[in-house]
Amino acid sequence: MADIRILLVDDDGVVRSSLGKILDQYGFAVTTASNVSEALRQIGLKKFDVLLSDLHMPGAGDGLTVVSAMRHSNPKAVTMLLSAFPEMDAAARAILKQTDQVLVKPIEVPALIRAIKQSLETGAPPPRVVETVAKILERSVDSTIRAWFDRIRTDKRVMEVPMSYEERTSHLPQVFADLVSRLESDKPIGSKELFSVAAFDHGINRRQQGYTAAMLVEESRMLQVCIVDTLQKNLATIDFSKVLIGVMTIADEIDSQLSQAMDSYIGRLAHA
Repeated sequence: MADIRILLVDDDGVVRSSLGKILDQYGFAVTTASNVSEALRQIGLKKFDVLLSDLHMPGAGDGLTVVSAMRHSNPKAVTMLLSAFPEMDAAARAILKQTDQVLVKPIEVPALIRAIKQSLETGAPPPRVVETVAKILERSVDSTIRAWFDRIRTDKRVMEVPMSYEERTSHLPQVFADLVSRLESDKPIGSKELFSVAAFDHGINRRQQGYTAAMLVEESRMLQVCIVDTLQKNLATIDFSKVLIGVMTIADEIDSQLSQAMDSYIGRLAHA
């Protein structure tokens, strides 16, 4: 086993020391890291056969960030995550799309050694196709708009204003283009909103079409629901290391556009 190189990542010094010694006693060549940054540095310096990492760690990033880095630098390495939460259900299944195995803490030493040996025998799976949140949204525009329209049709209050499919959805392609652009930019969450001609025009158009302000808000809320549902359907390919910031950016941008649409809606109302 001396030829098998393991990177052990855990912010708990006791776990890192004790587990490192145990793995060393079983003949593995063990390198330890106490945080994500240190783990990334080790991955850049050496080749490993196995990654054994805690899932939840303080500071920037977590175990999935380390897994992503290992997949990129050592695609043949076996990746295993340790989690203290046994009830993971859908989350565990989603994580397993990115890592080879999730082990629940505390795990008995014989079981851990068996899991490592079995994973080494099986080998790492073929590289998983990983997509950014922006890429998923970009290729799912039509289906997400259709899903949004189907949801809106169930809202009796909004449907009191009769419109064709084209009239009701005509603003959405530009909304998605703006979302993709925002996701691909470095604009921080919560920064001052950039002026959107499309959002401004949307507020004016909805006022002319007979919408209430509440209807505008409901449209925006349903759009966020449908986008999250689209991401949920693409968990098999989504880049978990950036999904949280992606969802937060989407919410920030949609709220920004709603704010601008409301401004133009109220401004139009004031001059009516």
